[in-house]
Amino acid sequence: MSSPLPPALAATDRRGFFKRAGLGLGVAAAATTLQACDTNDDDDDAGAVTLDFSSDVGVLNYAYALEQLEAAFYSAVVADAGFGSTFNADEQAVLRALSAHENIHRDFFATAIQQAAGAAAVLPDLEVDFSAVNLSDRRSVLEAARTFEDTGVGAYNGAGRYLESADYLLIAGKIVSVEARHASVIAGLLETNAIGGTRIGGGSQIDGNGLDPAYTPSEVLGAVDPFVRTVIRAVNVPS
Repeated sequence: MSSPLPPALAATDRRGFFKRAGLGLGVAAAATTLQACDTNDDDDDAGAVTLDFSSDVGVLNYAYALEQLEAAFYSAVVADAGFGSTFNADEQAVLRALSAHENIHRDFFATAIQQAAGAAAVLPDLEVDFSAVNLSDRRSVLEAARTFEDTGVGAYNGAGRYLESADYLLIAGKIVSVEARHASVIAGLLETNAIGGTRIGGGSQIDGNGLDPAYTPSEVLGAVDPFVRTVIRAVNVPS
């Protein structure tokens, strides 16, 4: 399975290829391991993390990884020395609010996973890399934010089917609605009166049936690949 990505989201190294091609297989066999590899495999494998989609804890860690990425991004944006001059007062308020929301989401998943399976089950901190984003350039920041928010909405929509717990599914539904609000406001900052963002591969995020997309782990990891240095392995991804 493959999904075309716009140039801005295309992976620039072998790690990204394996994330998309490997995870896209969608196999259910427990013995099959889908692996993300980096150019320097020996060094990066030592810090690799594994997402096991055969349990709710694995799915929660998947969401936790995405929330880590978003929280780290908005924290970097707000902390940038040029934040006050790059964005007007209204935009600053929006970005601070998004930063607060993503930090809450990140902390919620860390706590939920710890309560469900113990501290050892919580995914370690991911190594992020926002060097591709010019934090002093308004459009560069907002385009990256749109990538994170649009991808996040599709990720939650796609991962909901993996959850067995009705309680977790309810929480995921509440969080994805917040992510959709984020996506909408970011789209509006980039384009006047926009009500939707951009789908992976191009086109409107909202389809002809008035629905948001549901993305596979392959598509999600491919979209955020340029911003994550940590090697991610996924096992037991249902077809």
